[in-house]
Amino acid sequence: MTVREKTAQILATNWVQRFIIGVILFNAVILGLESSDTIMTSAGGLIYALDTICLWIFVLEILAKLFAQHFRFFKSGWNVFDFAIVGIALIPAAQAFSVLRALRILRVLRVVSAVPSLRRVVEGFLTALPGMGSVFMLMSLIFYIGSVIATKLFGETFPQWFGSLAHSAYSLFQIMTLESWSMGIVRPVMVEFTYAWAFFIPFIMVTTFAVVNLLVGLIVNSMQDAHHEESNAATDTYRDEVLVRLEAIEKRLPKQP
Repeated sequence: MTVREKTAQILATNWVQRFIIGVILFNAVILGLESSDTIMTSAGGLIYALDTICLWIFVLEILAKLFAQHFRFFKSGWNVFDFAIVGIALIPAAQAFSVLRALRILRVLRVVSAVPSLRRVVEGFLTALPGMGSVFMLMSLIFYIGSVIATKLFGETFPQWFGSLAHSAYSLFQIMTLESWSMGIVRPVMVEFTYAWAFFIPFIMVTTFAVVNLLVGLIVNSMQDAHHEESNAATDTYRDEVLVRLEAIEKRLPKQP
């Protein structure tokens, strides 16, 4: 076994993965402590030192992966994600780059790439994006139609909520989220327009209970598909390992005369 293969084997072990996850979580706590002026006044040097140690652990992990996987490293989207996150943290904290240095808190997102269950959630969400785009287009049409109707019906009496297309769209968005929709907007409108419920109730039924649940269904289905693909990939890998072992055993067996 070559040094490259041995390095890849070590990186794939459970204890290395758990150690990296532990460092990520510990670093998240350290970065949170940096936001406290009181703590930084009393122990700022120690916190900066621990943060630097965590960063160099991540750098060493990335270098080890680059050595073990060579150009295959960049074929994995998660590896590129980790590389970008660690690279941002290495940008000098000076002048125009100071804002980017503030983004070092993004290192906490590395826990997403380190935990398989979180990876499935993100992969499912990304897979659902094309379908979600169609749903968002449908939602936009509904909001546009609803905004025009609401502006025409209620704009003159309630200009603060429906005085313009933008005001109506924002008010309808608030109604869709069910945030103070009844006592805050709908009931005051119904004092002047008794049958206003005939507009607001169908709008809520369509947007909140139908379209939003459709988005949730798309994401759930995509997560299930991602889980099945990962399971199939693991099964294929195990099958290939078994076949390799069987071939090795067959080579060791004495040949029949």
